[in-house]
Amino acid sequence: MLRSGFRRFVPARGRGWASRLLDAALWLALWLPPASEAALSSYGRAKVVAFAAAPLLAVAVAVGRRWPLAALGVPVALGLALSAKLFTPLYWPALAVFGFLAGCRTAAARPVLWFLGSVAVAGLPLCVVAERDLWAWPGLLLTLLGAAGLPWLLGRYRRQHAELARLGWRLADRMEREQQVVAERTRYRERARIAGDMHDSLGHELTLIAVRAAALEVDATLTADQQRAAGELRAAAGTATARLREIIGVLRADDEPADEPVAAPPGESAETLVERARASGLDITLERQGETSGLPPMAALAVHRVLQEGLTNAAKHAPGAAVRVRLVRTGKPPAVTLTVLNSPPAAAPLRGVVSGGSGLVGLDERVRLAGGVLRAGPAPDGGFELTAELPATAAPPPRAAGDVSRLTASGRELTRARRRVRRQLSQAVVAPVAALAGILLLMLPVSLASSYFSVLDRGAYDRLTVGTPREEVTPRLPLFTRDGPPDGAPAPPRGQDCVHYSTSLMSADAYRLCFVRDRLVSKSVVKHGP
Repeated sequence: MLRSGFRRFVPARGRGWASRLLDAALWLALWLPPASEAALSSYGRAKVVAFAAAPLLAVAVAVGRRWPLAALGVPVALGLALSAKLFTPLYWPALAVFGFLAGCRTAAARPVLWFLGSVAVAGLPLCVVAERDLWAWPGLLLTLLGAAGLPWLLGRYRRQHAELARLGWRLADRMEREQQVVAERTRYRERARIAGDMHDSLGHELTLIAVRAAALEVDATLTADQQRAAGELRAAAGTATARLREIIGVLRADDEPADEPVAAPPGESAETLVERARASGLDITLERQGETSGLPPMAALAVHRVLQEGLTNAAKHAPGAAVRVRLVRTGKPPAVTLTVLNSPPAAAPLRGVVSGGSGLVGLDERVRLAGGVLRAGPAPDGGFELTAELPATAAPPPRAAGDVSRLTASGRELTRARRRVRRQLSQAVVAPVAALAGILLLMLPVSLASSYFSVLDRGAYDRLTVGTPREEVTPRLPLFTRDGPPDGAPAPPRGQDCVHYSTSLMSADAYRLCFVRDRLVSKSVVKHGP
């Protein structure tokens, strides 16, 4: 975030110059090792490659943001120009840097894998033809894996980590907004249901008033004025009932049936509700402390709804679990506490039951408007606990609306994003280990083939004469050279280019042929051992 804010206040021209300065510094850091080696070395090829590396590395840095694979190909080509097995530490920093940048800048892994695989496959004939050493190929594979493959995996992990973090926060922000919309809608629906409850109770009282007024209207003991007043009272009660029904109809949600029973059945106590749930198969224990009758209408309806919702959730999401219901009345301050606690489920949740996620929000709104507090969450024993604390007297002002859910959508989404990043990190560790194991297994057939094709026949060795040009000697030699001299062999003469060939498939001795200016100057048998 600080980086994006800094870029926001830096002019575009300033950002361009800063980027160019960074590119120039990167180019200088990557070209400095081969340049210093070329200045100190007398090896002609190293000088030529180092001078060619200066513009090539500059081009690689310039095009690296747009074509990261092309930039990675430059140090690979420079390294192969010096050694077919890429054993050139001068260009390892460039391989590591461009490999890492390729991982950061390339979304798909397949192009980079195809590129590295192509270099590995092309290295086999290159080692056979140019180096005449089959053992150079495993060396190329190991160098390619360590100098380019591992940095690419680290860059890819960094890119995926950043992308998953950004995606996770975007999704979390969107889900938070959606959750707020759903919660607000649920609260409005719950308020409409509460209004419906008030309609039922007030409508009943207004109906009783109208009935009493109608009886007075036909009472012969009253005067005409009194009967007319009673008729007006009856008409006013009927009009008020009709107006109340119209208002409640407007407050109802569009998808809510107008005849939906929202109030508790008249006279239904907590015992009645528990007995009906117990008759349906629930294992319920009801504990009561104190007298809970005489609660305010809003608190009584809230207790009924919380108990009903708790038993319903236990039946749906924890079938077979024991349910414990505690209804406690306290005196200071006057309040009633309802707790519905179910033990861990004894079986899987009922099939086909989908939770809309808004039941607790609706309960929280009802309890809040009644002046109480609702708490919901996992119980210490692994079950679920639902607790409502409500005032037993006139309800105080409702508390501020809040979110009942302790685990927000952003937290869940962030947890999933972290799991994906950890999975990608494990893959970044397992992939090079698997590749290294494959290279080690490949070295066995390479060793057998190299030993078989590096044996120089005794007769061919005897026919070699000192002073023969190298182009005449090469056709008489085996396809591959031996993998180094025998243990304990003396060092080759200074200034001579010496190669070794096996005397036989099972022998540790070797023939040594030394060349100076592409002419054979000496041949000898080197014994194994001190």
